[in-house]
Amino acid sequence: MKLKHNLLLATCFALIFATEGCKDAATVIDTSTEIDNHNWSYGNRVKFDVKIDDARVPYNLYFNLRVGGGYRYSNMYTLFYQTSPDKKLSKLRYEFTLANKDGEWLGSGSGNLYSYQMPLRTAYKFPTPGVYHFELEQNMRDNPLHEVSDVGLKVEKAK
Repeated sequence: MKLKHNLLLATCFALIFATEGCKDAATVIDTSTEIDNHNWSYGNRVKFDVKIDDARVPYNLYFNLRVGGGYRYSNMYTLFYQTSPDKKLSKLRYEFTLANKDGEWLGSGSGNLYSYQMPLRTAYKFPTPGVYHFELEQNMRDNPLHEVSDVGLKVEKAK
């Protein structure tokens, strides 16, 4: 009985170690937030806090997005807010192309959902180490913007 118990514990630790070992060491955060009822409104800014330990190395920041096949547009305008540890705010507006002129989706598809990971900043050096606050806001004419399933942020050390 004790051997079974020890074998079970060893297996559990091996699985935990294996899954932790599968994470990319360069990735600081890679997460998405589900949008309620797939309707992204102006007032629903998606927020993330990211701890930057080393401001000497460059980072890549990406906008993660999943839209349904019924999304009406071939693009999306998004506002990207960044607040530094010393409370300095910057705001950038991006236009992302989601489909070709003929209507073919550019994202990777899974059923009726299309996923995108688009660059916000590449080889960006944060001014200081600390916790940065990020917010993503849709900036289209429709409010709410229909067929937006998930919105997220990926921050990784540049290679």
